[in-house]
Amino acid sequence: MQANQDEKLKILDFLSPNAVVTELTATTKKGILEELVALLAKEGKVKESKLAVDVLIEREKLGSTGIGQGIAIPHAKTDQAPQLVAAFGLSRRGVQFDALDGEPVHIFFLLVAPPDAAALHLKALARISRLLKDKFFRQALRETKTAAEILKLIKDEDQF
Repeated sequence: MQANQDEKLKILDFLSPNAVVTELTATTKKGILEELVALLAKEGKVKESKLAVDVLIEREKLGSTGIGQGIAIPHAKTDQAPQLVAAFGLSRRGVQFDALDGEPVHIFFLLVAPPDAAALHLKALARISRLLKDKFFRQALRETKTAAEILKLIKDEDQF
């Protein structure tokens, strides 16, 4: 991704369409990270799943990426990701993720970037956070039934 394209960064520029799942099966923080990273690895977007998960777990030790209101945005910079990539998952039952508000998390947006992409990584985090601040958008995400519905919802919301 070129630096001059950063201004028009859209979530679908880095969210892998095949790394969107409407029903995560994991019930633990580590399990969620493993499940979402596995989706990216299957697409060839992450090299070694275990190493990427280890970096994400280390990042979680600094402070939970469970930001409250049923949302977690686990993220890290790792050489296991050749470029900025994201995976998205819903947990209908919710997962204890050490969220700031202590509530279970239902919406997971996992983000990984190469170590030299710090600015792009932050810009992507800001885009995701901005979208997820909208409670109607969060509710609409939770009501989706298919990955295609999720992708359309994100595309429609992620307009400037």
